[in-house]
Amino acid sequence: MDQAAAITAAPPAAARPGRVLALLLLTAVGTTNFMDRQILSVLAEPIRQDLGLSDTQLGLLTGLSFAFFYAIMGVPAAMLADRYHRVRLVGAACFIWSLFTGACAFAGSFLHLAIARFGVGVGEAGGTAPSLSILADYYPPRMRPAVIGLFTANGPLGVFVGATFGGWAAGQFGWRSAFLLVAAAGLLAALCLVIFVREPQRGALDPASAARTKPAPLGATARVFLSRPTLRWLVVASALGAFVSTGMLAWIPAFLMRVQGMPLAELARWFGLAAGVCFGIGIAGGGALVNWASRHSLTAYAWVPGLSMLLTAPTLALALLAGDWRISLALMTVPMIFSTIYVAPALALVQNLSPVAARATVTALLMLAFNIVGQGGGPVAIGMLSDLLASQGAPDPLRFAMLALTPTAVIAALCYFAMSRFVVRDAEAVAREAG
Repeated sequence: MDQAAAITAAPPAAARPGRVLALLLLTAVGTTNFMDRQILSVLAEPIRQDLGLSDTQLGLLTGLSFAFFYAIMGVPAAMLADRYHRVRLVGAACFIWSLFTGACAFAGSFLHLAIARFGVGVGEAGGTAPSLSILADYYPPRMRPAVIGLFTANGPLGVFVGATFGGWAAGQFGWRSAFLLVAAAGLLAALCLVIFVREPQRGALDPASAARTKPAPLGATARVFLSRPTLRWLVVASALGAFVSTGMLAWIPAFLMRVQGMPLAELARWFGLAAGVCFGIGIAGGGALVNWASRHSLTAYAWVPGLSMLLTAPTLALALLAGDWRISLALMTVPMIFSTIYVAPALALVQNLSPVAARATVTALLMLAFNIVGQGGGPVAIGMLSDLLASQGAPDPLRFAMLALTPTAVIAALCYFAMSRFVVRDAEAVAREAG
């Protein structure tokens, strides 16, 4: 079977009614998800000064305290999504994480803020994987990389809105009010999703034999996941890519303000716009590029993100070593694009190589690595290294802590290149099993 046909084989089907509205509202819900994550990074400096926090504590708050509960709860939430009404599940999850985001406004200590972030992580665990499963039943396999690229643009959109609006609100009303306003946006998005989006039929756009399968126990799903070399390499490569991208995203605002002397008002004006546009280009562009290139060779799922991670390392180093915040932010736009190109291809590939009845669960297993290693590890590792360098009297410790991301990006690229040897074979195996 032709390489591209192997991964896109599916019965002909008419466009699913309401699929554009579903994409728009799921993207809106995902945007509030990233607003809730990003606002803490943007407000890191005023929160640190108000509550007397260290960089390690900030790394825990922006990373592990959120990511641990997000990752642990992601698998059971996804198993529910493979068995029950996914739209209602996503709506309820959005309602929960928005309430806990609002609770951050009342924190009086590191412990209070950490507990609120635990709740945000628990709620957001029910967001991405079930949303991807819904979209996979609204759009056929050949359209999924581009559609998932559009959906995952909720990340840069959330970064833009969270950084710009959050920074402005903090400057006008204080950081606590900023959390309350972001929480209100999430509650509204949850209500609209539940009212206007219908639950799609599972597997109607996939091969008939795949659509007839029933949800499998977690152990059986994990064995299917681990039986494919492509997915094994994808977990490692994507986790390292997430380590780099989330580490950057969590600490760039603090780096620009503390090391480069960028005022909060200027951060609110420029960083949100720069980060939102760049991450949007990286995520949506990565999906569109792989969507086009995979028609010629499925190895595009590996080579496109691999090359982008390889280019992240030198461009990030140049941005960090610049002497002025304006130059640094301008140079930072390049690695912000390259470091997120991997996202949409990874999520699309896991949808296409997974059993229909276990899509959400398999996606959650991938995101377990995304979040434990990436979201949980990246911000914390940088914070701990920054504190260690500061204790030893190093100049600009945060700058040199962030430079440690560059070799990680190179290792991620090498893992993607290794994955390229297996993509075609595994796609053909999926096509044979479905036939």
